[in-house]
Amino acid sequence: MAAPACVALVDLGFGDAGKGRFTDAWVRSHGAHTVVRFNGGAQAGHNVVLPDGRHHTFSQWGAGSFVPGVVTVLAAPVVVHPGALHHEAAALARVGVADAWQRLRIDARCRVTTPYLQAAGRLREHARGTAAHGSCGVGFGETVALSLAQPGLTLHYADLAHPARAMARLREQQAWLQAQWPHAPSAAAADDWATLQRPELAEPWLALAHDAWRRAPGCTPDALAAQLAAPGGVVFEGAQGVLLDEEHGFHPHTTWSRTTPAAAEAVLADLGLRTPLRRYGILRSYLTRHGAGPFPTQDAALDGLPEPHNGDDGFQGRFRRGHPDAVLLRHAVAACGPLDGLLVSHLDALPAGLRWCHGYRTPAGDTASMLPADDSTAWLQQVRPEYAAGILDGEALLARLAHTAGAPIAATSDSPRPDDVQWHATVRN
Repeated sequence: MAAPACVALVDLGFGDAGKGRFTDAWVRSHGAHTVVRFNGGAQAGHNVVLPDGRHHTFSQWGAGSFVPGVVTVLAAPVVVHPGALHHEAAALARVGVADAWQRLRIDARCRVTTPYLQAAGRLREHARGTAAHGSCGVGFGETVALSLAQPGLTLHYADLAHPARAMARLREQQAWLQAQWPHAPSAAAADDWATLQRPELAEPWLALAHDAWRRAPGCTPDALAAQLAAPGGVVFEGAQGVLLDEEHGFHPHTTWSRTTPAAAEAVLADLGLRTPLRRYGILRSYLTRHGAGPFPTQDAALDGLPEPHNGDDGFQGRFRRGHPDAVLLRHAVAACGPLDGLLVSHLDALPAGLRWCHGYRTPAGDTASMLPADDSTAWLQQVRPEYAAGILDGEALLARLAHTAGAPIAATSDSPRPDDVQWHATVRN
């Protein structure tokens, strides 16, 4: 089947909708020489399970990396985590991807997180207590915040080629963060506060970071443009979800990142490319949210649904499940603009008793089908879901998703394996 040469695959929820599964399946079914990570950082967790049982949770490498020869590009908005790169390359080697470093291209302008920024980010989340925003604890948000508040203290991937310069900046960064956190905000944060006091961490960390540069030297915009302009397909693999977007999410429970297709188009424009981009939205059969934030259709009755790759015991917090929500779906689609199709995962886990939320009952007693223009976070925490009559089966669910999003169903998945993705004729040139 012919497919668009350049596509963006974005999650229309709060994340965990199946981006890894559909990226891998797209590369295999339609062909692509490059997967571009255009937002986020090492907090991504995109799972791919192969028919032979091999599994990998893709964090910084693109989820098409099981396919031989497919290149990963980390575009400039991505925050690079050098230590996590080494861990992921080793994990990929254990499942048969021995040449991961050789297939990695990193924009030299990418910002780099450090142990001190990771500790400071966790300190900030600890300090919020019961008002936590939601964080994976890997330093992504703190790195972006530093680049805005103190750009001169930010490490970029290009700096890793010059260890002396990078070390001087790292020491300045540590001193600035120490001044921000003179005391640990709680006993639970004591270890992270202690990390900020440890100058001896800098040298081994920088050696590891420099080795990442040696294995995958930073690329110029021209080199990346040539990679993306090569004949064949390119997949822009989104991280996180549109409902966490820094502009369209629900503050303060948002990411420091643009998660919509517009962010992928911005990367193309930055590289001087005018390649048309097709837009596909990814959804689960039911809604999920990992960590804090409003979730009107959350239902404890769905907690028994299997979730082999997401737990409740990490820094991010509890993994929650809820019924599909037309109000939030309309909001996500409006943020993305017109979509060329929907990719729907977890039809194999379609739970008994799944219902369709068509609107919310507001505190004023009326029914709303759209979000308010202002203060939507507080509003979402006060509304109650209103459900359409009847229980959803797969056919009814897909019909409602397509109608609400104004986009056809392009693919469905009814098992964790990429070879079980069913493609529809709506995938077009």
